[in-house]
Amino acid sequence: MEWYQMTALELGKKIKHKEISSQELVKYYLQRLEKLDTWIKAYLAICPESALETAREVDEAVQRGEKLPPLAGVPIAIKDNISTWGIPTTCASYMLKNYLPPYDATVVKKIKQHRMPMLGKTNLDEFAMGSSTENSAFFPTKNPWDPGRVPGGSSGGSAAVVAARLAPLALGSDTGGSVRQPSAFCGVTGLRPTYGRVSRYGLIAFASSLDQIGPLAGNAYDCRALFEIISGFDEKDATSLGDAPDIENKNIKDTKDIKGLRLGIIKEQSGEGFDSEVLEKVEEMARFWESCGAVVEEVSLPFFEYALSAYYLINPAEASSNLGRYDGVRYGLTKEEASDMRDLLLKTRGEGFGPEVKRRIILGNYALSAGYYEDYYLKALKTRTLIKENCSQALNKYHALIGPTTPTPAFSFEEKTGDPLAMYLSDVCTITDALAGNPAISVFAGFSSEGLPVGVQLASAPWREDFLFDLAHIWEKYQGVHLPPTCTSEGGYVK
Repeated sequence: MEWYQMTALELGKKIKHKEISSQELVKYYLQRLEKLDTWIKAYLAICPESALETAREVDEAVQRGEKLPPLAGVPIAIKDNISTWGIPTTCASYMLKNYLPPYDATVVKKIKQHRMPMLGKTNLDEFAMGSSTENSAFFPTKNPWDPGRVPGGSSGGSAAVVAARLAPLALGSDTGGSVRQPSAFCGVTGLRPTYGRVSRYGLIAFASSLDQIGPLAGNAYDCRALFEIISGFDEKDATSLGDAPDIENKNIKDTKDIKGLRLGIIKEQSGEGFDSEVLEKVEEMARFWESCGAVVEEVSLPFFEYALSAYYLINPAEASSNLGRYDGVRYGLTKEEASDMRDLLLKTRGEGFGPEVKRRIILGNYALSAGYYEDYYLKALKTRTLIKENCSQALNKYHALIGPTTPTPAFSFEEKTGDPLAMYLSDVCTITDALAGNPAISVFAGFSSEGLPVGVQLASAPWREDFLFDLAHIWEKYQGVHLPPTCTSEGGYVK
């Protein structure tokens, strides 16, 4: 078996048992991305020196007989809106093209503590604003399953890296679906954690009440292992959650443990705009759970229809506030030839921000402006509360909710760029859990007739990530885990 076909946990065991060295593994993945990333273009920066140095330290620790964490020596990729000390963190924007953070994000510190070599930083939609990675200021990333399709966004680079096995693991960020949607498009496993379970310290802010860092992996158990590393309380993040509450977190280890579970299929996530092949995969998963003894019923979330509108008021409002710091003086791009402060702002933001970022800043400022605050932003917050109550009521009755991760499989490049609303609708299934702050995981559920991956989402109540991982693992044993045609030992695109 080729190394790229092994799980991250399997690779970690082989390193500890001295069957392979971490340095060999890092070099192997560097060679793979040298062959494949020339056309996938998932990485914005590659860090061979630091990755090999971490790998060397792991190999020396193995030789000394030290006890190491499960993923020590296993390479990882990091989304480029997560701060990395001394390594460019650009948010895929000209505004931060030359930015070198003076500190590591908390999640990066934890990755380093677990001695995981960082291969590089992955591409994204600028400032995480987008659903296709076409909004990157530098270049779009291609879907490893079909180079004519988008990988999703905004964590499209991280999803493509994992799908093509250019790294066994990756970190992304999820504001309204930016881990789960690209995971579905690329056929990998991606989790949005409970809001506050993973520190946001060092994540360059987009919409602070929604942003959450999440893991992407080739399977649920690797995803769980990475989540266990990055989760936990952080005093540097004011929204970080403390100790877990005393909740009943049903233990699911095999199909026999499924009996008696109550699962709800979201009624509103179907109908017009939803691809019939995607809905067929949701039904297939429902039938599987029923065959295992679960009770599967349709459940209604009446306020689902307002989620997209609420999200696209809250999201731009918070973005306009967070991005106000980029003024050409304190942060970001500086145009020294400006004649006065107004000219400086016009040139800095005009050249530093792309069209989608500008659009959201304008929308956000409008929603927060005098005379419109109560009509737009305040109503959106009230709607968010109703959505959260809707989800809570449903999850008091059901252990988990099932629905498509995306309305369609991956779409073609430029298919939606001329219609922002059509692009926003690709996140319609993932926004509800983001507004509610609930954990949700996207898992591979099969292929469309065109050979594109389809994702199905499982969502549960706060703090129940372990339950979601168990369900995802059992489903993966039934469905299987598949690699795209890019994953050949020789490299190159083959279809």
